[in-house]
Order: sequence, then C-alpha cells, then structure tokens
Amino acid sequence: LFCTTRPTFRKPKLLAISGSTRKGSINSMLLQAASAIATKAGADVTIVNMEDFPIPLYNQDTESEHIPETAQKLKQLFSESDGFIVASPEYNGSMTPLLCNTLTWMSRPFSKDETMYGPFQLKHGVVLSASPGALGGLRSLSPVRALLTNLGVNILPNQVAVGNAYKVMSRNDSGEVEITNERIATMLQGAMFELVHASRDRVNRDSTCAMVQELHAQYGNIIV
Repeated sequence: LFCTTRPTFRKPKLLAISGSTRKGSINSMLLQAASAIATKAGADVTIVNMEDFPIPLYNQDTESEHIPETAQKLKQLFSESDGFIVASPEYNGSMTPLLCNTLTWMSRPFSKDETMYGPFQLKHGVVLSASPGALGGLRSLSPVRALLTNLGVNILPNQVAVGNAYKVMSRNDSGEVEITNERIATMLQGAMFELVHASRDRVNRDSTCAMVQELHAQYGNIIV
C-alpha cells in the first residue's frame, strides 16, 4: 500500500513553562528534564524563562491602555505552540502568583481578531511539580490543572510530583538534569511520551486523514 502524494507530517511544538524564576529552582530543573525527554521523543521544545518576559500584574485598565510588548511576544509563543509542559511550585497549596498572572494575560484577546483563550484551545498539556517535601508540591497541581482545563487545554492524566527533590534530582557535569529515582524517572518519561504522541496526532490529523482517504480511493475498504 502506498500513496501517490507524499503527506506532510511535522514535529509538534511544545512550550515549557516554569512557575518559578528563582535561581536553582527545582521546578525549573524538573522542567528541563521533562523537556529533554520530550525532545528525544520527537518534539520541538521551547523552554520559556519568565525573567525574559516581565509582565505587570494583570489589570484591565492596563490592558485597555497598552498591551505590554513582553506580553505580546510571549503570547506569540503560546499561540505557535501545539502543547504545554507546565511545572508549578506549590505556594500555600496552590500555584504561584507568577504562573497565575502569566496564564491570565495569555488568556486575553489583544485585538478584535483574537478570541478568549485562543492560544490554549484544543491543545494538550502535562502538569508537573517538585518540592523538598514528601508530597512534591502535589497540592499545586489540581489548581493548575483546573485553570488550564478552563482555558481549553486537554490536560493529560499522567502528572508528576517529585518529592524530596533535592535528593533525587541533580545536574551532571554537562549541566543536564538527572533523576536518580527510577520510579519518578519512568513516570516522567511516560508523561512526556503521552504528550508528544497526543500532540503529534493532533497537528498531523489533516495529513493523516488525507493519506487514509487516498488509500481508500485506491484500494477501497482495507481489512487488517
């Protein structure tokens, strides 16, 4: 079986976001480890350092007067992505103010041509957390999951909370993040593989359908 025309398939583009800008952040380390796995699985991953995109606290007056250039640049990255990897520290049982403010700005339409939640709609995502404590920041994941779901993201079931993070994560001489706990490493790999495969299926749906339609036109119903 073959197609006379060659369908165009592409890698999914994933945006990786940490809810912390602290130097040495364990959540940013976890994000780096996850991004490396997703890249090996076949995705193009962009890690966003929120220090490069300083955005004021959301206020509708500010929005109506002037959209910050940093917010516009960041929103372009969100809009061009096919899925999200989000790592959130736990602050008082919830997400960080930085992450909440960022997602709030990104959810807003900056022009009449844009829609609410536009950069998020129908995309896939995975949520992660890390903490020195035993629960690994687990309590932050439910609020993050709920917010992203409300914005239109399909948050996949596999989530990872890394407890005792300073004991199970470290950097090697090359600056790569290594996870020494086999169970956590396996969970993280599974979550990233699921995200890459789901995002790849979504972005290549039209090409896949075109290929199937051509095969059907050539050979009729195929029984396998």
